[in-house]
Amino acid sequence: MNSNLNKLQPYPFQKLRKLFEGIAPNSAHSRIDLHIGEPKHATPDFIRQAIADNLDKVASYPATLGVESLRNCIAAWLTQRYRLPAINPETQVIPVNGSREALFSFAQAVIDTSSRNPVVVCPNPFYQIYEGAAFLAGAVPDFINALPANNFELDFSQLSDETWSRTQLIYVCSPSNPTGRVMSIDEWRQLFALSDRYGFVIAADECYSEIYFDETKPPLGALEAAHHLGRNDFSRLVVFSSLSKRSNVPGIRSGFVAGDAAILKKYLLYRTYHGCTMNPAVQVASAAAWSDELHVAENRRQYREKFSKATASLEGTLPVSMPDAAFYFWAKTPVSDLEFTQQLHRDYNVTVLPGSYLARNVRGINPGENFVRIALVAPLVPCMEAIDRIKSLVLRHI
Repeated sequence: MNSNLNKLQPYPFQKLRKLFEGIAPNSAHSRIDLHIGEPKHATPDFIRQAIADNLDKVASYPATLGVESLRNCIAAWLTQRYRLPAINPETQVIPVNGSREALFSFAQAVIDTSSRNPVVVCPNPFYQIYEGAAFLAGAVPDFINALPANNFELDFSQLSDETWSRTQLIYVCSPSNPTGRVMSIDEWRQLFALSDRYGFVIAADECYSEIYFDETKPPLGALEAAHHLGRNDFSRLVVFSSLSKRSNVPGIRSGFVAGDAAILKKYLLYRTYHGCTMNPAVQVASAAAWSDELHVAENRRQYREKFSKATASLEGTLPVSMPDAAFYFWAKTPVSDLEFTQQLHRDYNVTVLPGSYLARNVRGINPGENFVRIALVAPLVPCMEAIDRIKSLVLRHI
């Protein structure tokens, strides 16, 4: 077996099950799960219908590059959403089976293990796929701690020149999982300068890009930042996006990668062997989803209502604020995150995710300690019921 498998840590939800062993939740309360980032809003009917109407297409093998109509829709969406020059759907877009699959496999294609001790840089806290992808590509992950003292900004100076010189790939997530922070143009300027200096590839995870709260201020995207800074060839930059959160279709596993054509050409070659092509019926439904914004605006409206009411309700008890984007509260706890999560599960039958499970001990700290991630994915009424229960627990510790 691949010895690198031994480097993988249990997934956060496996750790959570272990944390809850032997604990019986209070049966006086209904169960409310806010620990996993799985959208619970209804899937739009037109997407469901598009899949049903095109089931006959599953009789044929799909092409690795996907159908032209889907790539055209994705390219048009990127151009409009981020105010970009024309995106070439033949060379700068590849449909993928959800951003998770692509984020993992991308490292396998990028990392050159003939180099000395290759490094993959990740934010900390982070989406655990980044770390697993690094290990199984034969690289060593290193981390940039995202801390509340500087509003969770990525401080690239935390890593030495020697580390940057071995870096082949960096994962960034904007809007961030779990903090909900959006990277600024200045951060992108710094990161592009480092990429130019050291030659590493940037993998920008943007699966939360369409969950924001001000319709006039959509989050800055990586390709958009590159364009603003005169980098229209998107050199060493690839973005990853998904319909899962945007369109409430996590089960159809549909997303795309876009950016540097030279990198995507090699990644497409990898994918022809990887064999991860998108279901033809899903491709048709995906094209329909990327071509419609009304359902996305309604999705945002529902999240905006929940976050507005939850933020107001928690004022004076749990210190939270509206995230820049995404559907998480990253909340500081009055006791350890593990103790808080256990008590909330046991006494109030609400499940959240300990922040320490989303981070690693780096340079003497675990930046997730004493935080919990609260995913406001349930409908409004159960979300607000969960918020009331969380308040009750916090008040016990004040």
